[in-house]
Amino acid sequence: MAEVSQRQRNRVLVGLDLFFFVFGGVAAAWLAYLVLEAGISPGWPMLLVLLFWVLVAYLALPRIHRILTAIYLPDYFIGRARTADGLLGDPVNLALRGSAAQIHDAMVAAGWTRADELSLATGWGIVGSTITGKSYAEAPVSPLLLFGRQQDFAYQQEVEGSPSRRHHVRFWKCPTGWLLPGGFAVDWLAAGTYDRSVGLSLFTGQITHKIDEDVDVERDHIIASVTSARPAASVELLSNFSTGYHSRNGGGDRIETDGDLPVVDLSALPVPTSGESVGAVVEAQPAGAGARRPPQVVFGALVTGLLGLQYLFVLGLLMIPAPGDADTAATLVAVGAGLGVLALVNLGLAAALLAGQDWPRILLCASSVLGIVVAYVGNAAGTQRISLSSNLFAVAVSVLALLALSSEPARAYAEARRSRRKSGKGSPTGP
Repeated sequence: MAEVSQRQRNRVLVGLDLFFFVFGGVAAAWLAYLVLEAGISPGWPMLLVLLFWVLVAYLALPRIHRILTAIYLPDYFIGRARTADGLLGDPVNLALRGSAAQIHDAMVAAGWTRADELSLATGWGIVGSTITGKSYAEAPVSPLLLFGRQQDFAYQQEVEGSPSRRHHVRFWKCPTGWLLPGGFAVDWLAAGTYDRSVGLSLFTGQITHKIDEDVDVERDHIIASVTSARPAASVELLSNFSTGYHSRNGGGDRIETDGDLPVVDLSALPVPTSGESVGAVVEAQPAGAGARRPPQVVFGALVTGLLGLQYLFVLGLLMIPAPGDADTAATLVAVGAGLGVLALVNLGLAAALLAGQDWPRILLCASSVLGIVVAYVGNAAGTQRISLSSNLFAVAVSVLALLALSSEPARAYAEARRSRRKSGKGSPTGP
C-alpha cells in the first residue's frame, strides 16, 4: 500500500512539474511582450528593447525549445550531444579507452589546457576576455549533454591568444556496461569542434561561439596532437559508424562529417601519480547533476527571503508609535500580526528551499503561477493594467522565480537531496 501511495505521489509531482515547466515558458513569452510594449515609447523606455532581447534569447526561446524537443527528439544515443535547451548539439566524433588520469596526462602532454568549470565568475571572465580581446586559456565551454548529463571535463587550445578562436573538446564517461551501436565497448566519448568567431545563435539569439563547419578537421587535429605526444596511444577507426551528414548544431552553425568514429586507446599509457587523484574524482562522480546547489535554487530562495524581509520592514514601520484611536490601534495590531506571519513563512520557505526540500519549491511555483494568472486577468480586464509605473516589476519577479524553480537543475537538486535522505547518506557534497 505504501509503495502504491508513493507511486501516486510521484506521478502527481511529475504532472505538477510538467505543468509548471510549460506554464513558465508561456509566462516568459508574455513577460517579453509586456517589456516590449513598455519599451515602444519615446525616451529612456526604449532601452527596454534590449531587455526584451535578453528575455526572448535567454529565457523564453530556450524554455520553448526545451518543451518542443522533449516531444520530437529521441532520448537515446544518436551520435549527437544536446544543448541545455534540448537542441541537437555537436556531433560525437571521438571515442576513447583508458582512465580519466590517462586522458588528462595525454591532453596536457599534447599542449591542451583543461577548461574551467562554467560558473558565474568564469562566465563573466570569458565575457570580459572576449570584449577586451585578452587571453583566457582556461575559458569555460558551454555545457552539452550526453547520457542525460553535461560533460565531465573539457580541454582547449587558444589560437594566437584570442578568446574568440580555439580548439576544444568535451569528454563524457560512458555508463558502466554501455556499448556503442554495433557492440563496441569504449570508456569515453568526446565531441571536438573549432570555435572560429563569436556571434549570435540562429535558434535563440544568444551570444555564442560559432564553430567551423568541417568538424572532421578538428577531430583529426585532436588525434594527431595526442598520438604525437604519446606514441604509445593507438587508434582504431570505426568506418561509416554513422551516416555522413550536413546539419546544424545547437547554435545554428553548419556541421559536416564523414561519419567515421576513431577510437583512441590510451590504456597502454602509464598512469601518472599526479593524475590518479584527478581521474578518480571524475570517474567516481560521473553523474554530478543535483550534487551542488544550483543558482536557480539560490535565486528562488533569495527572492522568497527578500519578500520575507520586506514584510519585516513594513512591520517595523507599523510599530513606530503614532497617535490614534483604539480602533486604529487594533487594526494596526492585526495587520502587524499578519505581516509577521507572512515574514516567518517566507523566511522559512527560503531556508527549506536551500536545504533541498521539494515541497517549498512546489509551493512557491504554485504561488508564482497564481500571481501571474491574477496579474494577467487584471491586465486583460483593464482593472489593473501592467506598466512600468505599477506592477511590471512584481510580475517579472514572479515569472523569473517560476522559471528558476521549475527548471531541471532545481528539480534534480531536490531529487538528489531526497534520495540521499532516504539512503541515510546525509547531505550531498557542496554548498
